[in-house]
Amino acid sequence: MADTHLPGRRERKRAQTLDHLAATAFALFEEHGFDAVTMEQIATAADVAKGTLYNHFPVKEALLGHQFHAEFDRGMEALRGQVAAQPDFRGRLHLVLTASAQWCRARRPYLMPYFRYRFTHDDSKHSNSQSAYGALIAAGQQAGELRHDLEADHLAMMFKQLYFGAVWRWLTLPDRDLDAEFAAIL
Repeated sequence: MADTHLPGRRERKRAQTLDHLAATAFALFEEHGFDAVTMEQIATAADVAKGTLYNHFPVKEALLGHQFHAEFDRGMEALRGQVAAQPDFRGRLHLVLTASAQWCRARRPYLMPYFRYRFTHDDSKHSNSQSAYGALIAAGQQAGELRHDLEADHLAMMFKQLYFGAVWRWLTLPDRDLDAEFAAIL
């Protein structure tokens, strides 16, 4: 019996196109700086028509979003075994936040434009982080480490807001240490 959850050729091709466009844009951002790169330069470097680029990504910040969400997915997959090996919820979340702080420091020049875009556009289709936090929280609830009166998804949404608040403080207040901000929400 065929697995109906596997993407078809069209969906795979679209995903490859999105990944190619975002990776091309990010390489240009790294080489020239985010503000210096235009959508037209991205289309040329990716060897697509400007209309194709704009059909998939209306602005540069959307390209950052796609790149960052893909990096998040790969990062969580790479951490899966280490997270599972932690003895408790606090250890699992600490590991995730430590990896996240390292990633944020490497992506700092891009986080402000990404957050401005993310907070002003519907992000419901990019709930991978909330799903990942929800899974961690659900495991903590099952182990009796966390409260049960709120659903894991509700707590994950609340945690995600704390996470963004910590990163925002770090981005806007130059004397802040991101590890300390994350420790405060932990």
